Amino acid sequence: MGTAKKSSAARTARIEEMRRAEQARERRNRILVVAASVVVVAGLVAGGVVLVQAQSDDGGSSAADDAKTAGKFATDADGVRAWKGTLGREHVTKSVDYPVTPPVGGDHNPVWMNCNGDVYEDEINPANAVHSLEHGAVWVTYNGDAPKAEVEALAAKVRKTPYTLMSPVDGQKDPVVLTAWGHQRTVTGAADPAVDAFLEKFVQGQQTPEPGAACTGGLSK
Repeated sequence: MGTAKKSSAARTARIEEMRRAEQARERRNRILVVAASVVVVAGLVAGGVVLVQAQSDDGGSSAADDAKTAGKFATDADGVRAWKGTLGREHVTKSVDYPVTPPVGGDHNPVWMNCNGDVYEDEINPANAVHSLEHGAVWVTYNGDAPKAEVEALAAKVRKTPYTLMSPVDGQKDPVVLTAWGHQRTVTGAADPAVDAFLEKFVQGQQTPEPGAACTGGLSK
């Protein structure tokens, strides 16, 4: 019992540290935006107007329809399926054909889904959710077979956990699935000990491609 409390406290401390870092980064970004605006205005006053159309950070890709994802799952001793293979990380603007549902990574939309304990009642674009996984979030998903009471209990847990999000995914095989970047497992419900174990290990875990990246400021629906 004492070990579980210490583990939970450590996770909470780690998440709070990430949240503070995210807030500091957002403040820096706001300062940079203001500074850039001042420079632009000064340039206009001087009479030099230059229009620059910058290419978006999706690498110019507007027609990518696959995740550049190859490989297969291998099940670890703890029941977590780990993706063994390639997971693309390009930003693309069209839909992505992921090999598994829900996807565990791959090319994704330039904008992430908000994942600060956000619970979505409707299905969301998997390409946005994958971007959240890249930021170290855990995505809790369920299909129509999941009992309503379990869905509500899981939603309550998600709302209390930064760097998580939850949504229905009707196309998934199992009633409840937990997904992190490159990792996935099924659980029986909110009371399943595997839920807390998965959150402990993978919320901002070592698998995170972009640790500390924002889970706010993205899409909210």
